Amino acid sequence: MGYIEELRKLVGHRPLILVGSVVVVVDEQGRILLQQRKFPEGAWGIPGGLMELGESTEDVARRELFEETRLQVDELTLINVYSGPEHFIRAANGDEFYVVTTAYYAENAIGNLVVDPTESITFSYFHPHELPENIVGSHKDILDEFLSKHYTFLSTVN
Repeated sequence: MGYIEELRKLVGHRPLILVGSVVVVVDEQGRILLQQRKFPEGAWGIPGGLMELGESTEDVARRELFEETRLQVDELTLINVYSGPEHFIRAANGDEFYVVTTAYYAENAIGNLVVDPTESITFSYFHPHELPENIVGSHKDILDEFLSKHYTFLSTVN
């Protein structure tokens, strides 16, 4: 049982403050890796998840990316930290939390992409002008900031 599950046993559905990390992975063609999630069903998002005890936000980013994709990255570059009332979530089971998300990007992950079926439907790489419409709202904000401030590929065409 993980840290969050242990907390939930103590506090029930009451609001918590949770910390998480996501990683925008860019391949050698300038495409962005997105995860089609099981929750919310069918929505696209950035690989990532919540912190466990003793982890840094960088640890979380690398661990979650590996768990969900089997990909590894060395260097992480900070995009931004996102928090506040607009980051309140009420899960389908009634759990409430405010999430503080540290977003990073990394280029050219290594490994063979493998989908973890417990959390993901599929993964796919997209050029920035071909991103799917159904992206998790907070992840859309992260991608918008990444593309406007950090994306360095001169051409987004095949």
